[in-house]
Amino acid sequence: MTESSSRAPLDGTPPSVLKYYAYKATKAVEFYRPIMYLFLLTQDLSFTQIAVLEATYNVTTVVGEIPTGYVGDRVGRRNSLLVGTAVISVTLVGIGLASSFPAFLVLYAVWSMGYNFRSGSEDAWLYDTLTDDISEDAFASVRGRGESVSLAVGAGAAVLGGYLGSVDLSYPWFVAAGVTAVGAVVLLTMDDTATYQDTDTDALGLRRVLGIVRSALAQRNVRALVVYYYVLYAAVTYLVFVFLQPVFETVVVDLGVPPSRVESLVGWFYAAYSLLGAVLSYHAGAIRERVGIRTWFVVLPFVVGGALLAMYFVPVLALPTFLFARGLADVTRSFAGQYVNDRIDTVGRATVLSAMAMVSGLAVVPFQLGSGVISDAVSPLYALAVAGGVLVVGSALVLAWEVPVVE
Repeated sequence: MTESSSRAPLDGTPPSVLKYYAYKATKAVEFYRPIMYLFLLTQDLSFTQIAVLEATYNVTTVVGEIPTGYVGDRVGRRNSLLVGTAVISVTLVGIGLASSFPAFLVLYAVWSMGYNFRSGSEDAWLYDTLTDDISEDAFASVRGRGESVSLAVGAGAAVLGGYLGSVDLSYPWFVAAGVTAVGAVVLLTMDDTATYQDTDTDALGLRRVLGIVRSALAQRNVRALVVYYYVLYAAVTYLVFVFLQPVFETVVVDLGVPPSRVESLVGWFYAAYSLLGAVLSYHAGAIRERVGIRTWFVVLPFVVGGALLAMYFVPVLALPTFLFARGLADVTRSFAGQYVNDRIDTVGRATVLSAMAMVSGLAVVPFQLGSGVISDAVSPLYALAVAGGVLVVGSALVLAWEVPVVE
């Protein structure tokens, strides 16, 4: 991508891209993220039960990703996003009202299906929109700026969610449901792209879709990236998200912070990493040009894995490790999306991207279950150190087998 192409979205931004930014601003996840696991722990759930909930979420992702991606390819990416957003909004209300493990189990499965409808269709819609209105080379930049909008709004939402949680841990879920519902209104103003509408989706049978997925995964460097990023890196950084709150609480209380201030303080911490992620995501195009996707992916897993190992021996290192591991997550996801999108066609695009999410969802299940058991037996900090070791060793083995990214 040239310097001019990375700047193109800033000058005369098409209305379709502006609507995409508005939709990203309604993601609302930061309202409940600062208190999510504290909320579950106050419902008398153990770490193992929380791990089972997360595993249920990801098993549902595995079961539902390709079918929902297929729906997105057949009925339209906008319609798929609309269904997913409505399901998520209703589910968030249910979670805020739930109080038993079986209820959470059902809600987590439904919640996952809502995200299934959005996962592949969102990037597929954006990539085709840029093909129509700007250039597909702008994908990493525009997606990064969309994530920047989401994270910047999320920074304020995290602070508010932390304070709402200090009053009642269910309130952030209800506010998030309302903001998410606004996203459905934004989606109603959006259209599917000309690139998609010109595609013969009626001929897109399930057998052909599966053939497209197999063809994409058979590409030498794509299959290596699937193992390297969608299996190893994504699974380990997901655990960082899961255990951030209990580890953060332990570290700051040991540093002398009163337990009564933990909820509000964790909200500010989430705001800090959201702002860091917003800055990095906004400059995703510039990072791609100066650092290069290959260098980014080759170096990052070893830095993150090493930091997870180090913080077990020096717990206070958990604070900067969490800050940067989560702050880097979205720009890394943008780079992976750009790399895969560049190597697949419009036909079946949402299904292929959903297949990538499906692989990631399946891979994270043993990480979740194992980390839950280790956390109950030893501590969450020890579970993250084990995950960091797996990331370092696993990444080295993949690199010895095949370089996952070619510029």
